[in-house]
Amino acid sequence: MTSNERISREDLEKRFAHLQEDFQGKLENKKQTVLVAAAVGSSALVLLSYLLGRRRGTRRSTRVQFRQK
Repeated sequence: MTSNERISREDLEKRFAHLQEDFQGKLENKKQTVLVAAAVGSSALVLLSYLLGRRRGTRRSTRVQFRQK
């Protein structure tokens, strides 16, 4: 465009639509990766919490011994 031409509404709409399509395409590519990473991270957190809780439970459990006469 030269400096004496005016930018029309249609020009702006076309440019914004093009930018939005590019952004949506990149977002769709990253979406699957983010979902997999979130699933792996949450699974690791649950497993770690389980293992640490199990260890703490065995350390703090009361042991009672009965004496037989």
